[in-house]
Amino acid sequence: MTRPVVGVGMVLVETDGRVLLGRRVKPGEPVTWCLPGGHVEAGESFEQAAAREADEEAGVSGTDLAVFVVGVQTTGSGVTAGVVARSAGRPPTVKEPEVMDSWALFDPEALPEPLYPPSAMLLATWRGLPTPEGWQTYPTPNAGVR
Repeated sequence: MTRPVVGVGMVLVETDGRVLLGRRVKPGEPVTWCLPGGHVEAGESFEQAAAREADEEAGVSGTDLAVFVVGVQTTGSGVTAGVVARSAGRPPTVKEPEVMDSWALFDPEALPEPLYPPSAMLLATWRGLPTPEGWQTYPTPNAGVR
């Protein structure tokens, strides 16, 4: 039996409503667009993990961090929490070029394709759209920043 991987993704919202996505070029995987995020480490809250990963990957930070959903991948072994935050205004930088080769801001109504599956689930849930196939979501009471 495979143990679940617990991850987190941050929907970092700029003052104009655009969200940050990175072009994911991780070796052995198809190229996709992805929210800042990664694995939750022992002893971290979802908010702490999201803040750490956003800083490690893109050098960005957020304020008013709030968990808005936990998604379970029903066709795999992933559990991913979504954290939404207001941008603290630092521009993103490529800090892990072997994983993300660029960062860009996108209007939530005009997102690039393809999206990394956990990011697709988080963004759909955050936007109030149906949950993508293969995921079961558990929204939290504090839906967070829009």
